[in-house]
Amino acid sequence: MADNKRRLLGQFTFPFMRIIILVLTSLLALGALILPISVRPDQYSLQVGDVASQDIEAPSTITFESEILTEQAQDDAEKAVAKVYLPADPSITRRQIEKMRAAFKYISIVRDDTYAAQEQKISDLGNLTEIEIDPELAQSMLDLNQEDWEATQSEALIVLEKIMRTTIREDQLNEARHNVPALISFSLSQNEAQIVEDLTTPFVTANSLYSEDQTESLRQKAREAVAPVSRKYISGESIVQRGQVITPLTWEAMNEYDLVQPQDITRDVISSSALVILAAVFVVFYLTKTRDPLQADQRGLLIIAISFIGFLFAARLVIPNRVVIPYFFPIPALGLTISSLYTTGTGMIFSLILSIMAAYGNNFSLDLTLYYLLASLCGILILGKGRRIASFFWAGMAVAMAGSTVILAYRLPDSETDLIGIATLVGAAFLNGMLSASITLLLQFIFAQILGVTTALQLLEISRPDHPLLQFILQNAPGTYQHSLMVANLAEQGAKAIGADALLVRVGALHHDAGKALNPSFFIENQIRGKLNPHNDIDPKTSSQTIIRHVTDGVKLAQKYRLPARIQDFMLEHHGTLITRYQYNQALKLVNNKTELVDIEDFRYPGPKPGSRETALLMLADGVEARTRAEVPQGDDEIRALIRDSFDYIRRAGQLDDTQITYKELNQVAEAFVSTLKTTYHPRIKYPKPAEEANSSAKTHGKKSGDESKTVPIKST
Repeated sequence: MADNKRRLLGQFTFPFMRIIILVLTSLLALGALILPISVRPDQYSLQVGDVASQDIEAPSTITFESEILTEQAQDDAEKAVAKVYLPADPSITRRQIEKMRAAFKYISIVRDDTYAAQEQKISDLGNLTEIEIDPELAQSMLDLNQEDWEATQSEALIVLEKIMRTTIREDQLNEARHNVPALISFSLSQNEAQIVEDLTTPFVTANSLYSEDQTESLRQKAREAVAPVSRKYISGESIVQRGQVITPLTWEAMNEYDLVQPQDITRDVISSSALVILAAVFVVFYLTKTRDPLQADQRGLLIIAISFIGFLFAARLVIPNRVVIPYFFPIPALGLTISSLYTTGTGMIFSLILSIMAAYGNNFSLDLTLYYLLASLCGILILGKGRRIASFFWAGMAVAMAGSTVILAYRLPDSETDLIGIATLVGAAFLNGMLSASITLLLQFIFAQILGVTTALQLLEISRPDHPLLQFILQNAPGTYQHSLMVANLAEQGAKAIGADALLVRVGALHHDAGKALNPSFFIENQIRGKLNPHNDIDPKTSSQTIIRHVTDGVKLAQKYRLPARIQDFMLEHHGTLITRYQYNQALKLVNNKTELVDIEDFRYPGPKPGSRETALLMLADGVEARTRAEVPQGDDEIRALIRDSFDYIRRAGQLDDTQITYKELNQVAEAFVSTLKTTYHPRIKYPKPAEEANSSAKTHGKKSGDESKTVPIKST
């Protein structure tokens, strides 16, 4: 019950942790895309009137239509248009003359009023609305006799008509009124001339009115006739220097380069979120739809997530608004590292996502994306599992060549990039390739230690025949060494058949029985014909424990010789939790097959069961090789039947339950084993011996040790 509970808890916890890792990685990636973290930010939180806190330069050469300069040119053209006035209107002159006559008629009535006192008349004259008559002017008009008054009226009407016959605009009104005295007849006295001036001037008004519609029409045409004013900035040219005030003109240039951080970043958040969500969904689909080893490696997924975020933040820190550094930044290193530790597909997927996000929103973002992506993919394909140091060098060269090709493809047609600039970028691409390969070597070693992952370089190193542990096995247990070679061949072919890690399987198989080298004589492959079998002198339980101990002895040797933990898994899991059947059966015989008197657990390997397809392949190959050597099957059918029987026994024993290996894959492995064993156990021609040699051989033929046959079935299978 407790085991079931722990298993259910583990099934719940693992997907939950993967979700947590995915969500946190997505949030951090979103922060890297929208937060202003770059050393040379691509956007500044500035407004018109603010003081620049640093020099801001043009990131690229650009020519744009300046709205501000164009507006200024249009305003100047509009101001140059003169106001439009209508021709002089005679009706205005007639209206003013009629108003004057009406005023004179009122004045005459007041003058002729015999019942009103002088003060009353002056007061009545002050009530006129058309003109303002002060007491002094009123007194002067009242003092005129009738003849002089009539002469004054006549002259005022004549002067008003003369002045109003000319074109008078609103801006010319004062000038026209100042000309009134010059038009008064000199036949009048000074007093009378002054009265004429005082009475005429208020009635002089503009008779040529301003036409707002026509003026606005001409101004609009003048604005439309102005051509857009362009402004040009050269790459590196200063837009505004530190300490200067941001003017509308510099603000416009910064906006044109998208250097001004908007107050509302809603659009940036939405667009960046869409990209991050798409990438997260893509990774989820990839991991769930493929049999990638990373799917079942929670710690590996966490390390890759941390590395991805580290590369992304570093890229967003140093790449924006730079010219050469983006082509030098080692983005391919992440994909190369993941590919060397896991699979090529995993490396490509994370390279794709990192390339897009690192270049997102930067200048030449499409160029950079293709530069990073194609360089990474070419490097990954060349590197493979990185089985040689030279592979890393050639992967770096592939990164450099692919990057240089992208630079030439996109920068040669660009007139703004000269040959020196292109050569500089190509040089940066080659440095990028070498730096990426170097970082990959370092990260591969560090991650392998953290994750317990065995790299191809490590596997090749410990699989060399001159490795100290293999030499120890060869010298102390040569039969075990040969057995391990056969098992390695079988398991390797099976791994290739189902797409498992063939190199890991082979190296694990070479070392899986290392513990036998400490007690070689207890294992049949190391026993010499005719010698006594040490198992005959000990009880079945002790015999079983001696055999089982080679598993733990092998782990001790692996630790002594510093073999990776992954290889130790092969030692622990290649017998799983099977039993030593021969010793168990011998123990049952001693108690007349009374199973209750024999504890089967005393004859069981400590395990654990195989936890991967690779260790499962070793168990299958180990069992098949032992039975094949013992039974020596003849023909394909017997070999195939033996393999099927071995597979069925292991599967029924539940040893493959934790390996995710399918029936289809078991069939593929079986066929690979058949093909390998056919070439090993092929029929040979028996050559005739010379007569004297045959006679000598006949005397000793058929003599066997009585104990020899008892040593065959000591293998667990």
